[in-house]
Amino acid sequence: MPRAALDKDPRDVAAMFDAVAHRYDLTNDVISLGQDRAWRKATLAALGAERGETVLDLAAGTGTSSEPLADAGVHVVPCDLSTGMLRVGRRRRPDLPFVAGDALHLPFADESFDAVTMSFGLRNVSDVDAALRELLRVTRPGGRLVVCEFSRPTFAPFRTVYTNYLMRALPPVARAVSKEPDAYVYLAESIRSWPDQRELGLLVRGAGWDKVAFRNLSGGIVALHRATRP
Repeated sequence: MPRAALDKDPRDVAAMFDAVAHRYDLTNDVISLGQDRAWRKATLAALGAERGETVLDLAAGTGTSSEPLADAGVHVVPCDLSTGMLRVGRRRRPDLPFVAGDALHLPFADESFDAVTMSFGLRNVSDVDAALRELLRVTRPGGRLVVCEFSRPTFAPFRTVYTNYLMRALPPVARAVSKEPDAYVYLAESIRSWPDQRELGLLVRGAGWDKVAFRNLSGGIVALHRATRP
């Protein structure tokens, strides 16, 4: 398996996620100490999708973020770069319309969705501005964007502890539950190099989104950014 580097070549990123797909959800649950479930619930609440709306769930992986939307009567389209992740998702939820797609070249027409969301995937694209503009393109005027992504803890002493966990503790934990620990070394490195909450908000606004706001989850380990297409 090629180890994705911080230049985030789409082929390497896809291959990396293909290799971890079969245990991806379990490993995430372990290394996040179960917090990933709360983050998903908060993302759904921020999205506020209603029955009958059409939603793009980009970087959907195996579809864990799409399932509750579908179960609530939302027309959700799970989309991901990794075909390995999509295969795992299709086996579990064959009723969901999984689509293979690159965030930089989405296979959807202009103004196709009432809302778009991306959880823990924007950090893995090579051109964040282009991805945000692609999401804007496929969203209807007045439609919503919700990005859930790792961020920077706001309390300085905790931030130090968290950074040490990422770089020192996460790889050994990943080795215990995954056969592909290199993927989680990349995870730690990509989180450490990612913009903080305010910087990402500026990127969202710069891509053309309006009413940009964010709130922290788990003390800033994760941030939810919300915006609207003008």
